[in-house]
Amino acid sequence: MSRIDRQLADAQFSRIVAHDGVVHLAGQPAGNRDASTREQTAEILASIDRLLAQAGTDKSRLLTVVIHLADIREKAEMDAAWSAWADPANLPARACVETRLNHPASRVMIRVTAAL
Repeated sequence: MSRIDRQLADAQFSRIVAHDGVVHLAGQPAGNRDASTREQTAEILASIDRLLAQAGTDKSRLLTVVIHLADIREKAEMDAAWSAWADPANLPARACVETRLNHPASRVMIRVTAAL
């Protein structure tokens, strides 16, 4: 049976789970909820960089990305931050959906999977 590696766990979930060569990150919200959608997205993407590095991989190895926006009309702002961050030679499969997020000031949450 292959090992499951869980990191940064608390009573509710693990922020990083790796299994069988794939890393799954929990949904990442922004800490600065007063920021714009673009700024929240940039903050989240920087957090994803740190978590992927901790897991032993990076954004060039992304497989899938699901972006949750509180208001789909702000997608262009999110896309601006995404385009500045994403590796154009290694773009993942991506979905962007409008979702009610768990904090009223959260504008964006992003979850990713990546290969090790």
